[in-house]
Amino acid sequence: MRFLFDARYTRWPRHDGISRYGAGILTALTRITANDPSVTVEALVSDPRQVDMLPPVLTHRISSPTSPAEPFLARQVNRLTPDVVFSPMQTMGSWGRDYQLILTLHDLIYYDHPTPPRDLPLPIRGLWRAFHTSYQPQRLLLNRADAVATVSQTTRDLMVEHSLTRRPLTVIPNAADPVEPLPERASGHDARTLVYMGAFLPYKNAEALVRSLRWLPGYTLHLASGISPQREVALRALIPDGARAFFHRGISDEDYAALLDRATALVTASRAEGYGLPVVEALSRGVPVVVTDMPIFREVAGALEGVDSPALFADPDNPEDFARAVRRLEDPVQWSRASAAAPQRAAAHSWDASARTLLELARSLV
Repeated sequence: MRFLFDARYTRWPRHDGISRYGAGILTALTRITANDPSVTVEALVSDPRQVDMLPPVLTHRISSPTSPAEPFLARQVNRLTPDVVFSPMQTMGSWGRDYQLILTLHDLIYYDHPTPPRDLPLPIRGLWRAFHTSYQPQRLLLNRADAVATVSQTTRDLMVEHSLTRRPLTVIPNAADPVEPLPERASGHDARTLVYMGAFLPYKNAEALVRSLRWLPGYTLHLASGISPQREVALRALIPDGARAFFHRGISDEDYAALLDRATALVTASRAEGYGLPVVEALSRGVPVVVTDMPIFREVAGALEGVDSPALFADPDNPEDFARAVRRLEDPVQWSRASAAAPQRAAAHSWDASARTLLELARSLV
């Protein structure tokens, strides 16, 4: 089986969520098929810089996902004679294809929160808004595939509820890279350091985190991800008198890991997620999390049989409730229990397991 992985959504010099998802699964896929002569794994890229963000694998350069040529992309891909193509997005062009196709839908967030990412070209932003006014365009996209993947049971349930596809629907979860050995650290119950990693779109609700500092004297909130100057000004205006919030404006993986390793908790008051990868990445390092009480965070951070929950859940519309949840981690016993449970909970999902699920799905199509 010749398997092509659509890696054109890979970001450089730092991964975003979808980019990390793709790189994580592709890395695991190349590892688990390394000694399997029945499978050849190759990748599609649209920029040579993407190659540096991927595992060692044969790559083929084709047009960008935002190119006018995208609807007719299969003309380029057909020349490579694949048996199966997997894309970590649902928008890959497919007209005239001669191969089996697996498309991915990560979430349904933008139906309730239609503001598009700011890094998209202006015409694409307009199409984005129009696309999310109805479920029918999504159905048309997904039903072009032979199979559809998504990243969580929560999103799968929503897709079924809204009848988004007639195709087989498989959960291929996100995961965090395992941390071995775990960092040695003293208890974080008195570190008074909180970390937020994520976008600053309205539905991410970073405002609630900043406002919660009113009830967290002595704490510092680190906002680690990149942010526009306008958005930073708006959030700075909400910082309570005497509170501390530090904007990193982007951070390397190494510095981010070091920041987590001295934190009391990772926090997010997001109102919607498809998976919540930063939450699981924090758990993998033994860091408790304080998160919105909603189904997806219960799925990825709630208690499992034999594993306590490393998460505290709070109301995203009540900053004081978030602060109360954080303050519970000031109890050294509470913090230690959550920290000990965190890596076990993160291990419920792994890139290898997701890659094996994808490989099994691909084989079922040929």
